[in-house]
Amino acid sequence: MARRDSPPASPSPSSDDDEEEDRRSLVPQNDSADVAKPFPRRRLSYPAFEISGDLPARVGRRLWSSKHYLLAVSLPLLLVLLFFSFDLGRLFRGVSVIPVASSSSLSVAGDRMREAELHALYLLKNQQSELLRLWNLTLSAATATANAGSFPSPPSLAPNSTSSPNSTTSRKVDRPNAPIPASTMDEFRSSLIRQIKLNKQIQGALLSSHRLANLSSEVLDENGGFDVSGPSAGVCRKVDRPADRRTIEWKPKKDRFLFAICLSGQMSNHLICLEKHMFFAALLDRILVLPSSKVDYQYDRVLDINHINECFGRKVVISFEEFAEMKKNKMRINKFICYIASPPCFLDEDHTKRLKNLGLSLGKIEAVWPEDAKLKTQKKRVVGDIMPKFSSNDEVIAIGDMFYADVEEEWVMQPGGPLAHKCKTVIQPSRLIYLTAQRFVQTFLGSNFIALHFRRHGFLNNVKKESCFFPIPQAAECILQAVEKADAPVIYLSTDAAESETNLLQSLVVLNDKQVPLVKRPGHNSAEKWDALLYRNRLGGDNQVEAMLDKTICALSTVFIGSSGSTFTEDIIRLRRGWESASHCDEYLCQGELPNYIAENE
Repeated sequence: MARRDSPPASPSPSSDDDEEEDRRSLVPQNDSADVAKPFPRRRLSYPAFEISGDLPARVGRRLWSSKHYLLAVSLPLLLVLLFFSFDLGRLFRGVSVIPVASSSSLSVAGDRMREAELHALYLLKNQQSELLRLWNLTLSAATATANAGSFPSPPSLAPNSTSSPNSTTSRKVDRPNAPIPASTMDEFRSSLIRQIKLNKQIQGALLSSHRLANLSSEVLDENGGFDVSGPSAGVCRKVDRPADRRTIEWKPKKDRFLFAICLSGQMSNHLICLEKHMFFAALLDRILVLPSSKVDYQYDRVLDINHINECFGRKVVISFEEFAEMKKNKMRINKFICYIASPPCFLDEDHTKRLKNLGLSLGKIEAVWPEDAKLKTQKKRVVGDIMPKFSSNDEVIAIGDMFYADVEEEWVMQPGGPLAHKCKTVIQPSRLIYLTAQRFVQTFLGSNFIALHFRRHGFLNNVKKESCFFPIPQAAECILQAVEKADAPVIYLSTDAAESETNLLQSLVVLNDKQVPLVKRPGHNSAEKWDALLYRNRLGGDNQVEAMLDKTICALSTVFIGSSGSTFTEDIIRLRRGWESASHCDEYLCQGELPNYIAENE
């Protein structure tokens, strides 16, 4: 369209300004040659009042460009809205980009897949075995509580199925009405938790080869946050002390004494003997005189004697040296009232001679129940049997070795003992031994550990039908069951076994392809400070001190596995009950089992 020029106006300052502005705004006709020159980065401008023929095209291009911008902005917003509305993030969480794999990498991935599947099959086999064991456990519980023939039917049978094809009547098999024992229920819960763990391992094994680590852990945790190893499971929870104990007061007369005599076995036997002596001393209102170290162990090196008296708030126990100081040169046991009949008071000629060498004069040695000499096992006695026979007005009496005495066992062996006192337990390790045990635990074990007393010496020679000498592989299987229940990372091993046996045991104690360390107490090393207290006080290297140290470490454990028939184990159990460290997972090694191989007798 041709441009129409305006008629010339009269010259004025304002018109001159307008013309100057027009010259700056408009493109002159004679500048066409200059416009044709290429300026690639220069943007041409057009006058505001010019109507050009290519204006619609330019407007269209700008609108199309604006649509691109609008689409580029709105599309991410739409994706964000969808992400939060439908939780599409779950589809992307944990998924990693799978690169284009070569033939060799595909082969490796296939091998990993096959290995994971084989491992899953192995775990499934273990789960099947455990489920069968659970079923057998329920059968055992039903057998113990039901009448003969009233067995629960297996899962595949109907409740009213007949017992055999030849039965003339159809008998309904009822469930036993007797309550399930607490121990059976604990075992059931423990096994159930093992199945939960095993199921978790199976899922993990199946998902491990798919590079979905985060997603697999999320799937495995979709059980409401149930932690099978936490306190809510309660399998290895602490055993509560009974609310009411049956106790008697120990209020001895100042001039009446019971002289302790303990001869049988090692230190653990002697401690059991002393505990029974304390019970008799309380019944008879007498002060207990501990044996001399010349005829027995030096008890003040391993026991806290002052602690005993503090528990009762009065002097109830004195050492032989204190007794000798009180009596000067007139030490005499006025009367032997022997509980054990054969030999009377369990005294032999050698020990009688050693007592006399201490400066003691001895009265007549007589058995209270001489007829017991013909018995193979001790007859059970109660307080009503004891008081008429052992009551005496003599100043000093002795009742002989009490280790084998079967008297008020449930009362004497209850947690805390049979006597009224203000402590957790009366007979306990010395303060130095206790602190050393704590330092050892802090150095090597930590708060969660299993203690295993693995006795071997003497168990093989005493082979019998109820032998406790288990082959190492069988023992390892039993230990692993306890490890699964306790979920503990380390085991403290207290043993007299040879290194060849403990090395084999260590190689077999493997859970989930990881060895569970067996930690033994090392010999003294000046670079290690955990046992410095003992050596500073000249107690280090003493066999009895080290034995008591072992007991104390075991008593501090989360779970304890003992050796059935060992008094060393029984003393640890006594301490754990008194200190309230006993757990529902405490047990004897391979409890309820027999060795799968027993050698013949000589």
